[in-house]
Amino acid sequence: MLEGQTIEFEDVQFEVPWGYVVGRWYGNRKVRPLLALHGWQDNLGTWDRLIPLLPRHIGYLCIDLPGQGRSSKYPLGMIYHVIDYVHIVARIVQEYKWRKVSLMGHSMGGVVAFAYASLYPNKVDLLIQIDILKQPHRGKEYLLAMIRNGAEKTMVENERLQQLHKREPPSYTYEELEEVLHRGSKNSIARENCKHVLNRSIMPSQLYPEKFYFSRDGRMKWYQEFSDEPGLAIEMAKRMRNVNYLLIKASRTRHVTAEMEPIIKVIREYVPHFELHQVEGTHHVHLNNPEGVAKPVGRFILKYRPASLDSWSMDYALKHSKL
Repeated sequence: MLEGQTIEFEDVQFEVPWGYVVGRWYGNRKVRPLLALHGWQDNLGTWDRLIPLLPRHIGYLCIDLPGQGRSSKYPLGMIYHVIDYVHIVARIVQEYKWRKVSLMGHSMGGVVAFAYASLYPNKVDLLIQIDILKQPHRGKEYLLAMIRNGAEKTMVENERLQQLHKREPPSYTYEELEEVLHRGSKNSIARENCKHVLNRSIMPSQLYPEKFYFSRDGRMKWYQEFSDEPGLAIEMAKRMRNVNYLLIKASRTRHVTAEMEPIIKVIREYVPHFELHQVEGTHHVHLNNPEGVAKPVGRFILKYRPASLDSWSMDYALKHSKL
């Protein structure tokens, strides 16, 4: 696939006790898709440029995690925790009655995918992580401050949510929002690609024509990380013997650091089908350099989930078997 080409999709939605989770299912609906999980404060738009470049014999179900994109926010008074999103994956697997699940996650979504694969290693056939392995280990003082600060800031955000019907959030021009997102991502999302995330993160202002405000849940800014004790990630990695595992590292970030080397060493020892590839780019490498990411990801998919004889896209898979 070349940049600019498209792929058909269908918007999907399923109920959860506090509302609904929405997603976008690209391509083939006849076979189990690859489930794609976005990063912190992003949404399924983060995959807009990568998905059209991937093999077509399977589909791709990209979701908005709760509180982000167009999925329901948590009820008032709740605090977001990354492990909650592992439960979302379990709900989706149950919703579609999948015996296996293929996972692809960027950043926070990659942490979620790693956790799910370690908890349910016999249910995961593919694990693809993009510029993340796990969240870094935090010191005790950091963790205590994070918990305290998160609780206090979340209470403030709860009050703001309660006032939404009376007071609209701050609004900006679209160009200003692009700058806010670009800077907020620490320049990781190129300005010209901010639109892919903004399209599902903003609402038009009712007070100021031509202006918009962020619609994602402000409580997500203060979510609780999954910060493991020393050694836990190694034990998690050891459980994934039967998981086909691909880790993409962006060249211009510090998210897959030297701290991860002992874990990667264990993964290489315990996981027979593990690959590590470096791709030029920032943390949002899949959005800014989708062609670079599509090559190892496409090869990996074709290798471990090859097109079956009854696939409607067998010709495509054969043509692209040299990705």
